[in-house]
Amino acid sequence: MSHQKQQKPTLTGQRFKTRKRDEKERFDPTQFQECVVQGLNQTGSDLDAVAKFLDSSGAKLDYRRYAETLFDILVAGGMLAPGGAISDDMTRTHFCLFTAEEDVKTMQAYAQVFNKLIRRYKYLERGFEEEMKKLLLFLKGFSESERNKLAMLAGILLANGNVSASILSSLFNENLIKEGLSPAFAVKLFKSWINEKDINSVATCLRKVGIDGRLMELFPVNKRSNEYFSKYFTDAGLKELSDISRNQQSLGARKELQKELQEQISQGISSKEIIAYCKEEMLRSSITEQKMICIMWSSIMSTVEWNKKEELVTEQAIKHLKQHSALLKAFSTQDLSELSLLLKMQEYCYDNIHFMRTFQKIVLLLYKVDVLSEEAILKWYTEAHLAKGKSVFLEQMKKFVEWLKNAEEESESESEEETD
Repeated sequence: MSHQKQQKPTLTGQRFKTRKRDEKERFDPTQFQECVVQGLNQTGSDLDAVAKFLDSSGAKLDYRRYAETLFDILVAGGMLAPGGAISDDMTRTHFCLFTAEEDVKTMQAYAQVFNKLIRRYKYLERGFEEEMKKLLLFLKGFSESERNKLAMLAGILLANGNVSASILSSLFNENLIKEGLSPAFAVKLFKSWINEKDINSVATCLRKVGIDGRLMELFPVNKRSNEYFSKYFTDAGLKELSDISRNQQSLGARKELQKELQEQISQGISSKEIIAYCKEEMLRSSITEQKMICIMWSSIMSTVEWNKKEELVTEQAIKHLKQHSALLKAFSTQDLSELSLLLKMQEYCYDNIHFMRTFQKIVLLLYKVDVLSEEAILKWYTEAHLAKGKSVFLEQMKKFVEWLKNAEEESESESEEETD
């Protein structure tokens, strides 16, 4: 007897293999470019009209999908091929950044166009940063005037926080460095940035993205020296930038020195040897005594696993600092050095909460072993202290300061009696 396979029931009616929303629309930026170019050609060089056109067109055109095309058109007049060339066989506009006047006022007006567009369509923010990174990689494909305009625009946008300084990572491209395009572009960009804001804005933004220590990489390997860097930017009228780099190099050297000192202290190397090593480093790296005493404090305090209980950490700190007080004494020969140490100690005790009540006892110890003088302590107390934990530390020091003042008055009256 043959068993025939029973057919499964099927649903009748029309079947769709994919839902409409899942269907991938073909990526075709040419039609998008036609619409944008046509609109820009009608608005002409009136940038307010351009901003209004872009604002209203966002409702009809797919900015999210064709963000790269949109920014290419606004900067270069049409879609850019890899390398920065514009395709001739497509409609393009002559009302764009690259055909505008090469002056600060015009570039500021263009920056406003981008700013308004991105404020209106927030989702374009990331695409715009990616576009800027790409444009910087294409520098070789642009004319000198186009590069200048792009640099000025980038400087203004960076100064006003419209893009992140991470876009500058494109300038570390080997080919751009080899051609000398990276430093030349950087000069124009930083001048524009400083003109719009100031050097502090530059330093802060570069530090935030970790580029402040990489500026030397704008040059080929054989030219990466402090002297060459400093001369290049100073000659270009950007001495402030060479100072940022020098400070960064100096900071790096100080961090290395602190690390080395921590190891030497941990290994039990004698104070005499450590002091001799530090004095050599001070000469070699032009480190002042004020900086050295702060490095020494950080090194000494970093070699211990501190107790988290206030009452125990005080005892631990006093014992440890007494043992290494000679290292601090060697670099407290100037009033400024003593004051620097007091400020460093205040900051440290404030930042490490379990040290808050230990501050006065540390000051007393360092006074007894001649690291801190009464003049420095009184100056710190009356006028030179930091705002960090000010009320707590001043209250702690009140009785000791009164004692110092009385002792000073007594010694003065004694010397007067001797004179009489």
